[in-house]
Amino acid sequence: MALIDQLQHIKTRFDEVADLIIQPDIITDQKRYVKLNKEYKDLETVVEQYYKYKTLLENIEEANEIIADGSDAEMVEMAKMELDDAKTQVPELEEHISFLLIPKDPTDSKNVVVEVRAGAGGDEASIFAGELYRMYTKYAESRRWKVDVVDYNEGTSGGFKEMIFNISGNDVYGTMKFEAGVHRVQRVPQTETQGRVHTSAATVMVSPEAEEFDVEVNMNEVRKDFFCSSGPGGQSVNTTYSAVRLTHEPTGIVCQCQDQKSQHKNLEKALKVLRSRLYERELAIRNEADSERRASMVTSGDRSAKIRTYNYPQGRVTDHRINLTLYSLSDIINGDIQKISDELRLADNTAKLKAGEEL
Repeated sequence: MALIDQLQHIKTRFDEVADLIIQPDIITDQKRYVKLNKEYKDLETVVEQYYKYKTLLENIEEANEIIADGSDAEMVEMAKMELDDAKTQVPELEEHISFLLIPKDPTDSKNVVVEVRAGAGGDEASIFAGELYRMYTKYAESRRWKVDVVDYNEGTSGGFKEMIFNISGNDVYGTMKFEAGVHRVQRVPQTETQGRVHTSAATVMVSPEAEEFDVEVNMNEVRKDFFCSSGPGGQSVNTTYSAVRLTHEPTGIVCQCQDQKSQHKNLEKALKVLRSRLYERELAIRNEADSERRASMVTSGDRSAKIRTYNYPQGRVTDHRINLTLYSLSDIINGDIQKISDELRLADNTAKLKAGEEL
């Protein structure tokens, strides 16, 4: 099907959705309304490009007619200039539209649960895990996303052995999913007296935050344990059974939260993490047969895969999935990861586009 025909079909669907979202029965059905509203916004972006593309093709057709007529030399000269200009714009616009037409992962628009854990490297790994957490909070701040801590376990010399937090905002998972995997840091630790460069690691896990209708949790299969919080927060936190640990017995998944003074709020947060982990588990099973997803190293989801190295002596950050090296480590560790994110998204979209062409 020609690109213009594809776009015309999308325009027809856009008009249908625009009509549906103002219907009273749709507005009262929140689940369907939210879904259609998201589809409307996605289609609107494509339709805007459709109008641009259609105008360009019409300009080319009109210019060709004037040139073929040839009765007015001045008009012919102007038409030739317009034709050249339009022809240079068409390939670029077609490529942009092709990327927009790649089927979107419905999970991309979701909020996320991020889990950062110190790996090999002892105290230095915990310090690095803390820096990754700070990097993500700074990045979230720049995107106007909200960060909410769920649970943490502090390192003995700073940083965190484990940090679990939610990030909410627009299209969070679509960006943050590229951060999942093993991050390595190469530098001289503060405790190193010989000045030798050490390599430490931290693992980042990113799960799309599941809504209640995404996955059903049978609470009869969940064991609840309540205990005193061990973290900072004052006397009331440490002397009341406000902390919550949930164990999903069929899968063995354990989630806990002790960040809030309220047992109810901690239970709510822990349940949100449990729901998201179960949802991610379902997604992994569902996507296992998807060769297109498996073939893309960018979104392989392999938590043991080394994805990025932060080399302090050379001031560089290398993303191994796309062989991207940037000599701006200080900016990146302070939250400026947009360039890396954009390049990873482009590589992922290119791989999906190529896979679609081969089908």
